[in-house]
Amino acid sequence: MTDMTRKYFGTDGIRGRANGVITPELALRVGQAAGLLFQRGDYRHRVVIGKDTRLSGYMIESALQAGFTSVGMDVLLLGPMPTPAVAMLTRSMRADLGVMISASHNPYEDNGIKLFGPDGFKLSDEVEREIEALMDSDLSRRLANSRLLGRAKRIESVHARYIEFAKRTLPRQLDLEGMRVVVDCANGAAYRVAPETLWELGAEVVPMGVEPDGFNINRDVGSTSPEALIRKVRELRADIGIALDGDADRVLVVDEKGQLVDGDQLMAVIARSWQEDGRLARPGVVATIMSNLGLERFLGGLGLTLARTAVGDRYVLEHMREHGYNLGGEQSGHIILSDYTTTGDGLLAALQLLSVVKRVDRPVSEVCHCFEPLPQILKNVRYSNGQPLQKDTVVTAIESARQRLGESGRLVIRPSGTEPVIRVMAEGDNRDLVTQVVEDVVDALTQAAA
Repeated sequence: MTDMTRKYFGTDGIRGRANGVITPELALRVGQAAGLLFQRGDYRHRVVIGKDTRLSGYMIESALQAGFTSVGMDVLLLGPMPTPAVAMLTRSMRADLGVMISASHNPYEDNGIKLFGPDGFKLSDEVEREIEALMDSDLSRRLANSRLLGRAKRIESVHARYIEFAKRTLPRQLDLEGMRVVVDCANGAAYRVAPETLWELGAEVVPMGVEPDGFNINRDVGSTSPEALIRKVRELRADIGIALDGDADRVLVVDEKGQLVDGDQLMAVIARSWQEDGRLARPGVVATIMSNLGLERFLGGLGLTLARTAVGDRYVLEHMREHGYNLGGEQSGHIILSDYTTTGDGLLAALQLLSVVKRVDRPVSEVCHCFEPLPQILKNVRYSNGQPLQKDTVVTAIESARQRLGESGRLVIRPSGTEPVIRVMAEGDNRDLVTQVVEDVVDALTQAAA
């Protein structure tokens, strides 16, 4: 849910149309405000800035750089790098702050600014509010004097650093010899590091979506458009297809038959593998209310629990940190492996899967079919005014639907955080019942919203 008390920040940083919402003036203010807030001593402070491949990245990067240097912060420019790499390098380079310029899986016209603290975690709501308050105040008297202005420089070795980091998440003796891997980088931030990592591990790599031109990020490629990857995997009889999104913090997998594997199945594979190796910090996994009931039952069969949170990787991560879990994620492919990283990392999740495939020496379609997903129906109801969820007819319909599903299913009803839409999702063993239940609730909502 978008926090209405914040003016600029949504659930995942600041995001919007370039030169509409995300202007040079806004980026400059973000740099100045965040730079002032994160100066916590009398040493030279530094910020690392990474970006994806959108045309507007040049403009925003320059404006942020001006903002940070104007308040006395040194800037280390990473160029195009995955979001999780920026979080990792913020910690590795002992920076006071990390910034990722990206709108993730959105089209090129959009862009965004995500901030990471010195620990590599996204900033809390409270800190984001403090930054907003500073952005709206008069900062002219708080700029650095002429001698204390910051410097900026490009860091050349960042690709090699991230590739080494990614490879070290696997056992040293493991290689991917004999595997044909198609990797689709969405013409986005991982277009260099992902194919190279897989190649260095010994795979035969067929890269796609590695020719960014500023406009083609996520366009008919990547995890939001897996059709091209499915065709390529079938055509080349590859062992696996890996699709990242624009900033590479999420992943979808295609098996050797050209079938999609979602985040639920990936979490199941990793959970079982880590349980066997004694690597699960807690006997369970954290996912959202959208994860399939089939995953919950599969984990239950292993003696593991599924803790559910609101939709959004930040809520999954909060629950993981609070309760000591080291594996969590979303059906959409954000997989968080907190032993290694502070945010979702598509490449690291794919490597964990590849290590299991290599170890058990079975095809991806077998390894990734841990459970049969239960029929899941999702419908959206648009409304223009009022709160239809609070009307008596709707409350009654929802209660009736829950009773009819009983223990054999789940009903999830949630307002969208970004648009005037109520999402109605039900799942259960009986597809006809699930369909009927969703239609009944949608009918009640539609009448109440009229």
